[in-house]
Amino acid sequence: MDRRIEVRDTYDRIATHFAATREYAWPEVEEYLETHATGEIGLDLGCGNCRHAEAMSASIDVVLGLDVSRGLLETGRERTQNRGFDVDLVQADAASIPLRDDLVYTAVYVATLHHLPTREARVDSLDELARVLAPDGTALVSAWSTAHDAFEETEGFDTTVAWTLPGGEAVDRFYHIYDPDEFRADLESSALETVSFELSSGNCYAVVRPSS
Repeated sequence: MDRRIEVRDTYDRIATHFAATREYAWPEVEEYLETHATGEIGLDLGCGNCRHAEAMSASIDVVLGLDVSRGLLETGRERTQNRGFDVDLVQADAASIPLRDDLVYTAVYVATLHHLPTREARVDSLDELARVLAPDGTALVSAWSTAHDAFEETEGFDTTVAWTLPGGEAVDRFYHIYDPDEFRADLESSALETVSFELSSGNCYAVVRPSS
């Protein structure tokens, strides 16, 4: 099975339980939105249950939530209904974003890039992000990294990380664990330029904008 289809099917399978454990926006996302959120249209790329789209909706008129998993999008729809905020939901692959050029002023792309199974797909997704960003737009991009306490490796590698469902069944999820230099190199290889970079809670974070 194609690994991208496998990732989609895995998250469809675990969507309800996974979403129930993802209640709050990450502090790094909230900090980014406080300082960078602008414009009429925002994008939560890999939106999951829309916890970050909800945070975006407080300051951005139209928020688009995109995810490859229909199951996760359903949990996002439930969240919007329960909490009374609006997100336009789209099912699509992060490496092929079905939006027009220069549309988005503020984007959040966290905890998703590392699920794409090849470097080509990951850089393609960064190029797609650059394409849909307005010339003066920005995005926050994150990926799990070797800086996390769970890993002993210092160079990037592919692995699977199990998600345990109620009842004890373990479901493997594909990850590419970035080393920080590799993460920066992929950004440099894309049509994005880095505004700032940091390591936080075992993740690489970069604020980026389209290359001029």
